[in-house]
Amino acid sequence: MVKAEFSLGEARRIALTAQGFNSLHRDGAADAAGLRRSIARLGLLQIDSVNVLVRAHYMPLYSRLGAYDRSLLDAVICSKAKRLFEYWGHEASLLPLDVHPLLRWRMERARQGIGVWKQLEPFAGSRRGEADAMLDRIRSDGPQAASDLAGSKVSKGMWAWSDAKHALEWLFWAGLITSTHRRGSFERVYDLPERVLPAAIQAQATPTARDAQRNLLARSAKALGIATAEDLRDYYRIPAADVAAPIQDLVEDGTLAIVRVKGWKQQAYLHRDASAGRKTDGATLLSPFDPLIWHRPRTLRLFGFHYRLEIYTPAHKREHGYYVLPFLMDGQIVARVDLKADRKSGILIVQRAHLEPDPPRDTARRLREELDLMASWLGLSDIRIEPQAAAALTVQ
Repeated sequence: MVKAEFSLGEARRIALTAQGFNSLHRDGAADAAGLRRSIARLGLLQIDSVNVLVRAHYMPLYSRLGAYDRSLLDAVICSKAKRLFEYWGHEASLLPLDVHPLLRWRMERARQGIGVWKQLEPFAGSRRGEADAMLDRIRSDGPQAASDLAGSKVSKGMWAWSDAKHALEWLFWAGLITSTHRRGSFERVYDLPERVLPAAIQAQATPTARDAQRNLLARSAKALGIATAEDLRDYYRIPAADVAAPIQDLVEDGTLAIVRVKGWKQQAYLHRDASAGRKTDGATLLSPFDPLIWHRPRTLRLFGFHYRLEIYTPAHKREHGYYVLPFLMDGQIVARVDLKADRKSGILIVQRAHLEPDPPRDTARRLREELDLMASWLGLSDIRIEPQAAAALTVQ
């Protein structure tokens, strides 16, 4: 019989175990098959363009496996025998192929201009002809990036896209094109799905939206272990209006059990395969886009850790730094560091570091060990600790 109530400590152990953090042994020896197993466990890897340290999709595997060979992940992503595809999962994501049919409801809605960014909506209606012209160009000429097709330009800036880019992004969201790979500049290259995705995947029946969302919520629950409805919804960014019925289905079929976590105001759900590992030892740095912490309200509930990414905050207003990584140690988040990779000089720069209240006595020592591992993994030969970081990294 499933327990009806869990302590916060139990919930944390369940969550860490579900995410692959139970008794960390990060020897970095994972092969391509090991990487694929880890990705399957997580369900997806979020992609982000910020490269001040390392691209976001590499980090969750490092946090769980250690200093693995990043070229192995590159090979998995770019393999002709496609195993992953890029689409909107939790933001832009790399996803296992078997998730493709489960996201076709999102593609269909995008074709109607639903659920896409406002600036893309016209391409589902009044500007559909422009999108179709882009589609015809790709069909006839082969894979294209926005820079290959760009015509009308707008002013420079991070979010200043050409008309071609807007049309391509709508086609991508609508599932009418897909990404073959990303260039070194991180620019997507697009092609027709039938020239990229395996025929067996494309031939799979498309489930109803409710069935697909139920499956996605079940995957979320397995990856999270114990979660609120909002946590489950956020994992694959399912609209709030669409979650109640599928969650009820999962409760009725025994996939989820309704439980309580002491201190949580919200009702929680426990996946039937969830377990609380007996050990939460080990230490690692976490990407801001790691599934363990990407939903900030859950991070606060689980770890008592208030975390905000301050990339878009003016420098003089930042509390902790630009690209700040939480430090997970023995099941608790005990510190955070603002890191930058100076690749030209071969230096990992620790720009700022902060300890959480009442950290364990060996926090600084173990954090320095983790920074050594991080630098080695990134091929950086030295570490520079800036004055603002020195106090937190002083070993007692």
